[in-house]
Amino acid sequence: MSLNRSLIAPTYHPPLQQALLEKLAARNTAAGSLGELEPLAVRLGLVQNTLKPRLHTPQLVVFAGDHGLAVDGITAPDTTPSVEQVQAIIMLRRPLAVFAHIQGLGLTVVDAGLSEPLGRHPLLLSRKIAHATRNSRVGPAMSVDQAQAAIRAGMEIANALPGNVLACAGLGVGSEASAAALLSRLTLIPLQHLIQPSAQAAPELLGHQVAVLQAVLERHRSVVEPVEMLAAMGGFEIAMMVGAMLVAAGKRHLIIVDGLPACAALAVASRIAPPVVDYAVFSRSHSRPGLSLAMEYFKQGPLLELGLESTDGSGASLAWPLIHAAAALLTEVAEGEDPGPSRPAEL
Repeated sequence: MSLNRSLIAPTYHPPLQQALLEKLAARNTAAGSLGELEPLAVRLGLVQNTLKPRLHTPQLVVFAGDHGLAVDGITAPDTTPSVEQVQAIIMLRRPLAVFAHIQGLGLTVVDAGLSEPLGRHPLLLSRKIAHATRNSRVGPAMSVDQAQAAIRAGMEIANALPGNVLACAGLGVGSEASAAALLSRLTLIPLQHLIQPSAQAAPELLGHQVAVLQAVLERHRSVVEPVEMLAAMGGFEIAMMVGAMLVAAGKRHLIIVDGLPACAALAVASRIAPPVVDYAVFSRSHSRPGLSLAMEYFKQGPLLELGLESTDGSGASLAWPLIHAAAALLTEVAEGEDPGPSRPAEL
């Protein structure tokens, strides 16, 4: 990897954390009067290594790719093809796109490996590695070279984006199933817990998914290196998110993780550079239990619980105003207050 793990610094900094807490306490008439915004504000200060975190030009990037595993019938028959899902987003026919627009997030949809071509569009970025991954039940979903190429592409995308907030989401038929297999292997969460479908899904579909994905895990049981694991089971969209997250953390940018594929990407990225998790906060766009378990693995929960059943990325768009407000607790100086330093004196 071109990004050395030493370039991602842990955010752990007790003197700065204490200074942030004192700054917040001085602005409140009662301790904890701003509830969960306060620990979030402290988190933002630690991410940016300052008493005055300033977030600007947030970007929501939806990485899209198709999966060869889908030929094994692991999705419901009425599942919308990946290309149609992308078209609905870029044509503003999905709430995700509208939420991003009204909340001031830049929106980019990346064709990481869709099976069909798409025409040019201002919101669409084509970085296709191949026309879908191969069937991971039969062999590796990607070659290691393809996985590394996708990670590099994600790095380049994140490096070129404006702003200092990156929200990541994945999309594609088979994406959640591949993410569940990868997460199960990396986190040891039982597979059947990660792929529990929504209440509306047919029970027989869950049994079939478990059988297919158990076969995937068995097929690749000897693979232990994280990028090789990603190549064996993951998708192009997951690999690109790995690269994007590594670059964002290396630049001390905030990462908003939305959905199971994004959680799988973070799990892989954390095996390459563990401090990347320090820069992540979580949102959710659906209520499936597997996502809750994935977030619990990272010892975090979603910033908002709105009961959404929408496209991944929708929750991130809605969480952004909350994050921006938390930063404002530290950056918007109260009337008559001495603006003061941006870091504690001893730093």
